[in-house]
Amino acid sequence: MELGVYSFGDVQIDPATGGLGSTAQATRNLLEAIQLADQVGLDYFGIGEHHTHEMPASAATVILGAAASTTKKIKLGSAVTVLSTDDPVRVYQQFATLDAVSNGRAEITAGRGSSTESFPLFGHSLRDYDELYAEKLDLLLQINDNPRVTWEGRFRAALDDALVVPRPDEGKLPIWLATGGNPQSSVRAGMLGLPISYAIIGGQADRFAPLAELYRKAGAHSGIAANQLKVSVASPGYIGADSQQAKDFFWTHWHRTMEQLGKIRGFAPPPRWSYDREVEGTGALFAGGPEEIAERIVKLHGALGDMRQFFQMDVGQMPHKDFLRSIELLGTRVKPLVDAELAGQEKKENINV
Repeated sequence: MELGVYSFGDVQIDPATGGLGSTAQATRNLLEAIQLADQVGLDYFGIGEHHTHEMPASAATVILGAAASTTKKIKLGSAVTVLSTDDPVRVYQQFATLDAVSNGRAEITAGRGSSTESFPLFGHSLRDYDELYAEKLDLLLQINDNPRVTWEGRFRAALDDALVVPRPDEGKLPIWLATGGNPQSSVRAGMLGLPISYAIIGGQADRFAPLAELYRKAGAHSGIAANQLKVSVASPGYIGADSQQAKDFFWTHWHRTMEQLGKIRGFAPPPRWSYDREVEGTGALFAGGPEEIAERIVKLHGALGDMRQFFQMDVGQMPHKDFLRSIELLGTRVKPLVDAELAGQEKKENINV
């Protein structure tokens, strides 16, 4: 079971002004966080694509490329690449370059994107939301399969036996399909034999179990080998030494983020009682102490069969030191507990066979 972190590059509060601080410093903070995640034995770090002052991580491969030179084992990926508004050729070239400099640790997670700032920024229309994604995913997968591509679509210039380099040492890049819970996306990923990443950011996390089952059934129907069908889960989360203090602390920053997003997207931030329900049991928010979080990760794994769960911790202008402490606890306290519990379960299963 892999554990990790993802971030959109949360900007800190400037103590001198009380307002939002430097987007440049937020980028430097991400490098420190990735280095720490590698040092404490986490498996994955993803950089998501946003284009706001609060969340300015808009160029994942640049940040991950810098991190590749100072890390050794951790996998480095996007979470997500908004493929609808990017060029698949450049996406592939950038991540293939990252794969080369990281010695095979690069991954692409391709999605439509829950935020829409990139559409006007790069000259695309939201009217083409679904068509853009489907067409560009098709091209990205063709590039991954063949160094020379002949292709024609509606939104991009045609390619005629075009060479796309560099190429990964392993031949192909791992490409995940990201979704917030659209059943059609689960079917699409299963039929294509792509690993799927579920963004579970609210409600009850185990409600995604039927989607994971649908994904596996679609894959089996298309003749995809079971070991090729992989599920990962992206969740908001924060780990502190004391469970209740961690929940109270994360509430302050999670609520601030919901207020900021609500102003942009036109919704009211959820009340505290809703948050309290979602940081317990099968809720989507993984805030608490190490033992509790480990137990909840294992329980969700039992429901979804996921092989990776990774957490967005730095939300709502969380102080950087607290972000780093949460990463440290995830690697040094939570991961050993999860590994031990799952190893014990596997041993029991083998004995009973």
